[in-house]
Amino acid sequence: MQKSFSPARPCREEDVTYWDIETDVAIVGFGAAGSCAAIEARQAGAEVAVFEVAAAAGGSAALSGGEVYVGGSGGTSVQRAAGFEDSTEDFYKYLMMSGGPGADAARVRAYADNAEAHFRWLQEQGVPYKGTFLPGKWLEPHTDDTLVWSGSEQAWPFSGEAKPAPRGHTAQQEGWSAGRILMEKLCGRAEALGASIHYNARALALVLARDGSVVGLAVRIDGTPRYVRVRRGVILASGGFIANREMLSRYAPGALACETQVSAGNDDGSGIRMGIGAGAAAIHMDQFFATLPYFPPDSLVKGIFVNERGERFINEDAYHGRIAHYVLRQPNGKAWLLVDDEIFGRPMIHRDMTIAAVGETWGEVEAELGLVAGTLEHTVETFNREAAEGRDPGFHKAAAWLRPLTKAPFAALSYCRGDVPGHAFTLGGLATDTDGTVLDADGNAIRGLYAAGRCACGLPRWGEGYSSGMSLGDSTFFGRQAGRHAAGR
Repeated sequence: MQKSFSPARPCREEDVTYWDIETDVAIVGFGAAGSCAAIEARQAGAEVAVFEVAAAAGGSAALSGGEVYVGGSGGTSVQRAAGFEDSTEDFYKYLMMSGGPGADAARVRAYADNAEAHFRWLQEQGVPYKGTFLPGKWLEPHTDDTLVWSGSEQAWPFSGEAKPAPRGHTAQQEGWSAGRILMEKLCGRAEALGASIHYNARALALVLARDGSVVGLAVRIDGTPRYVRVRRGVILASGGFIANREMLSRYAPGALACETQVSAGNDDGSGIRMGIGAGAAAIHMDQFFATLPYFPPDSLVKGIFVNERGERFINEDAYHGRIAHYVLRQPNGKAWLLVDDEIFGRPMIHRDMTIAAVGETWGEVEAELGLVAGTLEHTVETFNREAAEGRDPGFHKAAAWLRPLTKAPFAALSYCRGDVPGHAFTLGGLATDTDGTVLDADGNAIRGLYAAGRCACGLPRWGEGYSSGMSLGDSTFFGRQAGRHAAGR
């Protein structure tokens, strides 16, 4: 047995003198991707062993809002019941735009064509859905309703390319963090099907044969190193790297501006490092989700964001994560949300929001913020004039959110760096095909190695295009793909 291990340095098969555990498929991580991979692999008849570093199941998905981003095929049963039609092509177009410059057309097509059936599969696993629609703009449902607008579907430029439809489908639970019930059902299903679950089990390194194929895994279970031999494959489903500051500094330094990790604490990038050590390509490692939550109440969406030049820079009806990326890159980290007395409210998440300036005129607000005289006044005057006409030619904010800011007193809510804690998780990861097979830099398959969830670079790979539910949709669907194909080797 080796004395020391590194995720980035695989073990050699010839150096393994004894296999402590043998199985068909070994899965690293028991969150959204790992549980769904285990379900499919077991249903395909494979013996499955899951290794989870924590003492309980669920991973970061158990702390999430529980939204799965699905649609297409005319609409899910919930969409149709709420009066929304969702064509596969509109769904596909939106996902391609959301994926940004590096969108994976094959992956998007596979998901768009099968997302509605995937939603039915989740229901078959026992995930409860009330089936009702919650209108308005929410970070996640605060009720036990199912369907919400969870992205930029109704906002420019997305609304101009794809017919909008709400696609965030949330597991039924009163209040926030419905990811808990989602993961209880999926992990419970995997266990009921006979997957062997090892908790307090940290994956240490992959084991490679002489030809470079993956034949096993070194793990530490309850403090003791063990070797696991796999007959069919290893599936890496251990999450992203938001909890690894060194990796963030190297690959996604922009995420360091966000103080709060959206993670259960074990997203340390070890699975990604294991894949890289086996020859895998890691792609879009600079990309991350970020948010500086500014609604609800959704009346604040009628305000306008400005920077230290007193200029607008985004249509405020876009998804809060998209807006966060624009806010984070403003000069000197300075940005404010301008509101008047009619729409003023304290954000639900940050009731102690810093009010940077208040005035009876916009000139007073401008002076209190220390901006160049006339800059902010000009911006608000222009916005008010155009909003009164129901238009926003510079930023294309939807008419439903347009109204002049004319009722004093006026205020500037501070979204300057340090005043509102940012929340982030990473989007980059191992390159895979639509079956979950891990690929090297030339696009060739690494035999015996699969990845899914945030350990892989999936559908969400551009921070500015993210929508709530995309990670869970991607993790559960492509986790299934990986489990099915690993079992079939």
